[in-house]
Amino acid sequence: MSTLSSDPSAGLSQRKTQHIEICTQPEYDPEGGSAGWEHLQFRHKALPELNWDEIDTRTEFLGRQVRLPLFISSMTGGSQSSYGINKDLARAAQAAGIPVGMGSIRILFRKPEAFADFHLRPLAPDVPIFANFGAQQLVEQKASDNFKTLFEWNRKLEVDGIAIHLNPGQELYQDDGDRDFRGLRRVVCDFIEHSPLPVIVKETGFGIAPEEVDFLLKAGAAYVDLAGSGGTNWLTVESYRLDSTGFASGEPFRDWGWPTAVLAAAVGHRKGRVLASGGLRNGLDVAKALALGSHAAGLALPFVRAVKSAPEGGGAEAVLALISGLERSLKTSMLLSGSANLKQLRRARLNKSFEFEHRLRQLRAP
Repeated sequence: MSTLSSDPSAGLSQRKTQHIEICTQPEYDPEGGSAGWEHLQFRHKALPELNWDEIDTRTEFLGRQVRLPLFISSMTGGSQSSYGINKDLARAAQAAGIPVGMGSIRILFRKPEAFADFHLRPLAPDVPIFANFGAQQLVEQKASDNFKTLFEWNRKLEVDGIAIHLNPGQELYQDDGDRDFRGLRRVVCDFIEHSPLPVIVKETGFGIAPEEVDFLLKAGAAYVDLAGSGGTNWLTVESYRLDSTGFASGEPFRDWGWPTAVLAAAVGHRKGRVLASGGLRNGLDVAKALALGSHAAGLALPFVRAVKSAPEGGGAEAVLALISGLERSLKTSMLLSGSANLKQLRRARLNKSFEFEHRLRQLRAP
């Protein structure tokens, strides 16, 4: 297995550039495990009594009306190559009428001149945009100025909300990553309490357990994004940057975490405040997430790969084509399950495999 060499002193921008290469080049495999969607099946309606043109996929997200219960999840930020990706994603989000999340804005604290590369509002004036920042970095922000600089960046960026990402697994496979995760609950709660914008709390590929979901919702998070296993494994991404011994030590963790579908089944119906991302790869997966009670579903890696696809494709047009396909299979799932709108879809019955039911019982067990 080939690996990338990594200088522990390499800057944030270099690391972000390597992330994009690992996630988009065929010689790397950044995905691991199964999200569990294959263990769920809708009950087919041969007489659905529905008109395709009247199927309603509209919903609300961060206070704005959106055309689909689908969002472009945060993934890239902090390098020259990622700036163009984020802009293409924003253009596609505007055209499709769906929310878009940007990569981590951490680099703005060191490189304010990168503001124009993160300011997506001119490209997507009519859809929800959310910024992204690491929970570990909140500790530094709390100590320095009680989040004031972060709040000011959010204001300048004209975003509708901010996602706070939890990534202890990823940090542990960065040579210069964080190792002390004490106090995160307190600082996240403080941030939620004082933020002038709605806060999304998300994982980065290993999922958030039901008791942690309930804790974050009680603390006031607008949404909790499960971001479970089955999609991009950021520990694996970081392990590709290490030497062969470091890479080998990360291989056992490809299947680590809570599968997204199992998590969604356990906590989906939480008053429309749970989002499902992690290992969704088609519109049928999106439909299953919604039927389990999720408010909306997110994808990241497929969109980034679409932007970076062959020169004859690529860019915002490739993202729009992908969204069109997701919409078509989502609406097909709705019609064939007898669901005229999202409210009905969330009441649609799903058959679950024995393995899925067993995993769900384990998750719910004390």
